[in-house]
Amino acid sequence: MLDSACIGWQKGLIAQRRANAAMKRFLLLFFTWWNGSTFGTNLWTRRFGELVGEDETGNRYYRTKGGAIDPTLGFQRRWVIYNGVAEASTIPPSWHGWIHHTVDVPPTEENYQPYAWQKPHRPNMTGTPAAYRPSGSTLASGRRPKATGDYKAWTPGER
Repeated sequence: MLDSACIGWQKGLIAQRRANAAMKRFLLLFFTWWNGSTFGTNLWTRRFGELVGEDETGNRYYRTKGGAIDPTLGFQRRWVIYNGVAEASTIPPSWHGWIHHTVDVPPTEENYQPYAWQKPHRPNMTGTPAAYRPSGSTLASGRRPKATGDYKAWTPGER
């Protein structure tokens, strides 16, 4: 008897947690843009957009259906739906020119080959422990290096 009551209680708790998770996903879809596309963006994309292609990181690129010119802008609308967190630096060089209207042909419609000087994407690590720390930074090694002798401290009254 006690076991069946305990099992019923656990099932109710699991159902409540699932409902809470579903509500959280719903609210995130409506009110946040930084962790994926919102409901409005998905609706706009489904109604007015056509998929142009996808990059190696899973970002999906869209334009207005048929490449139509938007009368309010005077040019074709182009947008990206990020795979995961909305981080503009995740757009690779192959798609950067197209999304910014520098080139008219997307990489999916041409044989795009990256130049030797183009580097692979590295995420922006600012604000994380993996951020770049120059040698003079107090965060680089925990202690600032001593002055090298080319610095003379100023005291009041000196010129």
